[in-house]
Amino acid sequence: MSSQEIVSAFVTSSYSGGGSANECVEVAHTANGGRAVRDSKDRAAGTQFHGPEAWGAFLGALKNGRLGG
Repeated sequence: MSSQEIVSAFVTSSYSGGGSANECVEVAHTANGGRAVRDSKDRAAGTQFHGPEAWGAFLGALKNGRLGG
């Protein structure tokens, strides 16, 4: 299996807003334990792939408030 092989369905992030919000992010699991991320409004724009270490670091930064806007 390729590390970029998507092994689950894409699901919309619970943080995507909803309603009239335009932030629509979808995430799926990859074969290597990472994640594939795409914009649900523009799927033709492509998919970003993140390995398990990078995804874990991203989630850790979110949980610890290091990615504040």
